[in-house]
Amino acid sequence: MIVIGSMASPVMASGVDAEWILRQLAQPVPSQTGFVELRGSALLKEPLRVEGQYRRPDAGTLVREVRAPYAETTTIAEGQVSIARAGKPPRVFSLQRVPELADLQTSFGALLAGDLAALEQAYRLQPSGDARHWQLSLIPKADALARRIRGVTLHGQGRELRCIETLPAKGDVQRTLLGSAAAAAGAVRQADALLALCRAGGSR
Repeated sequence: MIVIGSMASPVMASGVDAEWILRQLAQPVPSQTGFVELRGSALLKEPLRVEGQYRRPDAGTLVREVRAPYAETTTIAEGQVSIARAGKPPRVFSLQRVPELADLQTSFGALLAGDLAALEQAYRLQPSGDARHWQLSLIPKADALARRIRGVTLHGQGRELRCIETLPAKGDVQRTLLGSAAAAAGAVRQADALLALCRAGGSR
């Protein structure tokens, strides 16, 4: 399971660096983790809440299975995307047509593989915090990526990645709770409570 670390890791006396964080997050395949995704919108009184599971059956495949409020399975592998919904034939197309999914595969795959070099190719990395509560900010290097997202911030505790905050170039921040943070979310819908789960013990 991608709780992104169930074993205790040595606690560092001071701050952490990106290499240390990536070592904690590296996971063998196959792996999986639950998620709760929160999408803010000025048109909604509360964030849109999407629940499901990420799976990584092998090093080259990422599966995003949405279970609520609808059922949908997105599989990214070998340069292609397959999107399947119950009662409908799967839609299959090139990953190049959906750059945001290509970004997801590159960044999430690199995180779970502990691939620091791959992340550094696409982002400037800014670690902060300590081993108990750390953050890692990813700032896009390429203009094409920066036109889609302003940055991504990871929040974690020890070897667990608890939350990913994505700030798009336009629109509101999107938060994805993972592992124990997703499990703790339960029926919580208040924005402040979900934000606290995302950043538990970290920066406010």
